[in-house]
Amino acid sequence: MTTIKEFKDSLRGGLIEPNDDGYENARKVYNAMISKHPRMIAKCMDVADVIRSVNFARENNLLLSIRSGGHNAGGLGICEDGLVIDLSLMKYTHIDLKTKTIVAGAGCTWGDIDHATHVFGMATPSGIISTTGVGGLTTGGGIGYLTRKYGLSIDNLLAVDMVLADGSFVVADANQNQDLFWAVRGGGGNFGVVTAFTFQLHPVSMVYGGPMFYELSDAEEVMKWYYDLIKDAPDDLNGFFAFLTVPPVAPFPEQLHLKKMCGIVWTYTGPMEKAEEFFKPIRAFKTPVVDFVGPLPQPALQSMFDGLYPPGLQWYWRADFVRELSDDAIAAHIKFGNEMPTMHSTMHLYPINGAASRVGNTDTPWSYRDALWAMVIVGVDPDPANKEKITAWTKQYWEALHPYSAGGAYVNFMMDEGEDRVKATYGENYSRLVSIKNQYDPHNLFRVNQNIKPHIEQSVTAE
Repeated sequence: MTTIKEFKDSLRGGLIEPNDDGYENARKVYNAMISKHPRMIAKCMDVADVIRSVNFARENNLLLSIRSGGHNAGGLGICEDGLVIDLSLMKYTHIDLKTKTIVAGAGCTWGDIDHATHVFGMATPSGIISTTGVGGLTTGGGIGYLTRKYGLSIDNLLAVDMVLADGSFVVADANQNQDLFWAVRGGGGNFGVVTAFTFQLHPVSMVYGGPMFYELSDAEEVMKWYYDLIKDAPDDLNGFFAFLTVPPVAPFPEQLHLKKMCGIVWTYTGPMEKAEEFFKPIRAFKTPVVDFVGPLPQPALQSMFDGLYPPGLQWYWRADFVRELSDDAIAAHIKFGNEMPTMHSTMHLYPINGAASRVGNTDTPWSYRDALWAMVIVGVDPDPANKEKITAWTKQYWEALHPYSAGGAYVNFMMDEGEDRVKATYGENYSRLVSIKNQYDPHNLFRVNQNIKPHIEQSVTAE
């Protein structure tokens, strides 16, 4: 049996324990509502460090979690009294211009990807905050500004390097370990530690995008118009709807500071010379109170809200997939949009049609390709004293809208909500995921996640 000292000495990246100076900072995750105290944090420098960490956790029956960017809604990159495999040091990229692909280490954020690809006039679909980790967002699906044009992040994933529960190293892609490759494209961290990702790149440099804000009193009209527009929009247009509170900072007009409004954050990936003409009917629908839509580099749009949502805020999340917006659903949205409890609290409707909808429901574990939106409701505030207020608003909002939903939710938007919600999210793909889990992690070593329980683990629990 490997001792802690032997384990620590074997790591190139290092091991952090509770009495070490950097421990308090190392255990923090993006969501400050999550505060867990792991027994140790392995800062993995390379694949060898990951293999040693997985083996040490398995041999010592330690609870194990995997952290890439630390943005996970439920704080599932950290665990209580266990071992955290921290991948943040595995930050590297390599671009192949011939194949138009990028290999990224599991410690990369989407800002790192954008930095590497933008100079070549390329991008791959990611999220909406550039500080988000590549690993968590991708293995959960990957919704963002380029979803309608180029699909989810998993639709552009070509291969993964992985360390499995038995400590072995494999590559999974369309030609080898195909079942594992299918599972990691939406099945989360249930099957092993992904140490590197290979993505397809696309010609994206400048986009025409940014926010348009409208009066909250116009929300019903805006939502109905937006619903009709986005369901049949060309793939070049993406826009997510939001209820929001105007931040009290430039460039927002001072008279709008802290005003509750509704808005759409647009992305147009078509020819820039046609963008103004393309947006004429959008602007003609209703003159926005705020119109910051224009040409900008894709990384600028991707990082636009980083400053508004820095690490260390309190977050409470609830989510659902949505196929339509009925009058009753809109009425419920407007009620809770008017009751947003804090400046950072919001509701977003992310479109998942267009290119993303042209992948089959069983082609990846991501089983709601026929939905129109991934809805997320978040209560957010920097002050822990407001925890109950933001949590109550989020729960009540979600309970009012859930009857109008498609059922499951995007796993990256879920807190720790139990097995039934996980099953609802994967739907008809759940049984296949269990079979693959049985093969690659039959004892559920990787269980600090939206967990897919193997049959063998269930039978042991039953006894």
